Amino acid sequence: MKRRFTNDEDAVKVVAEINVTSLVDVAFTLLIIFMITAPILQGGIEIEVPEAAAGPLSSSEALIVSIDDDEQIYLDDVPVTYDEFDASIDQMLERQESADVFLKADTDLRFGIAVRVMGRIHEAGATAVNIIANTETRRRP
Repeated sequence: MKRRFTNDEDAVKVVAEINVTSLVDVAFTLLIIFMITAPILQGGIEIEVPEAAAGPLSSSEALIVSIDDDEQIYLDDVPVTYDEFDASIDQMLERQESADVFLKADTDLRFGIAVRVMGRIHEAGATAVNIIANTETRRRP
């Protein structure tokens, strides 16, 4: 016995909805991947900076000069010798939007090296040389 559709009620209805469950799964997976990889992608030289009563940094466009415990100088992330640093600090400051410089020096670094680099930065025309430090954790008695 053959059945015929005589009216529209017996016909299959077309649903015009999109199933977004799989799209939400993909979105959450991408979000988790970005949350995990974002801190890893933040560049910079790994230096143990001293602790001090320090406030937050104010400018993200400033030039960062780093000096590690082996007295290696870095302009942003590029390692340079002192002679290369001396020759290129003027040009680097001219290209920056801000004339501020952040100095990131290792805790175990000799003080004389940091002062020598700070003096050269000041001679190059930096308006401010800010020393990066971790916030000091104080214990209350």
